[in-house]
Amino acid sequence: MIRRTWMVSAAAAAVATGLAGPLEAQDLTPLDVAYAGSMGSMMEGPIKAAAATMGIDMHGRAQGSDALAQLIVGGSITPDVFVPVTPGPMMTVLKAGKATTAAPIARTEMVIAYSPKSKYAQAFDDAAAGKHGAMPWWQILQQSDIRFGRTDPATDPQGRNIIFTLRLAEAFYKQPGLAQKILGDTLNAAQIFGEPTVEARLQSGELDAASAYKIQPGPFNLPYVHLPHEINLGDLSMQSAYAQTSLDLGGKTYHPQALAYFAAVITGSAHPDGAQAFVDWLAGGAQPIFAKYFYDPPAGMAALHA
Repeated sequence: MIRRTWMVSAAAAAVATGLAGPLEAQDLTPLDVAYAGSMGSMMEGPIKAAAATMGIDMHGRAQGSDALAQLIVGGSITPDVFVPVTPGPMMTVLKAGKATTAAPIARTEMVIAYSPKSKYAQAFDDAAAGKHGAMPWWQILQQSDIRFGRTDPATDPQGRNIIFTLRLAEAFYKQPGLAQKILGDTLNAAQIFGEPTVEARLQSGELDAASAYKIQPGPFNLPYVHLPHEINLGDLSMQSAYAQTSLDLGGKTYHPQALAYFAAVITGSAHPDGAQAFVDWLAGGAQPIFAKYFYDPPAGMAALHA
């Protein structure tokens, strides 16, 4: 295990300096990694490339974190590593005995991403820049013809987080009913898309704007509007204030959770040593990659246990 960890650190350093290339395919250990769909660009790009230099052939599965957790608990999939966003999906897996501990590896916050091709792009630009007299972002989103995208709140934490954000915004901006005006029904089929496709729809101009984590727009060269820390769910010191809002869905009551990413080795992994080394690397040596892709460090976050 010590040798494996050293190999990971050395490989990461080589990747950072551009001195390493991938090993031969026959030398790689296959590692199945189920991760939050919001991580797709980074996981399938630099993380996968760096993993190859440390002897790992990473096979990724991007999907909503809740859905992945349920697939793992139900035995439909048995990845080596699980990387969800927010503690909830990971706790589902831990409590089912499918993992023993989960390391915090990064955090993010909610933003509103928008398309440069949108007829409202200039309005969003002005709002993002805080231009005097600009229409606020929440007013732009209330335009009758705007095409807004989000993910399914029944299967993906981000789908619930935009609801929490807008409900918090109602009080912050003193705008009762704001969430309903922008989102319509909780399960509004006209707005709900698979998480990995939302940014592509913004790029093409199919959508004007969408909910997003701060990590998502950058890799697609998409602009976004920063949100106040009182509503963006990314300020760890505000967790008690965030928790004042809630969402009833599918017989459950949900409250906002910290927008942190966790990684765990799944019990029964075919390659437990490689999986643990990969998790340890995500929490340590991979942090420069996380920073480059707009993730914040998981300062103040503790490991999760069953």
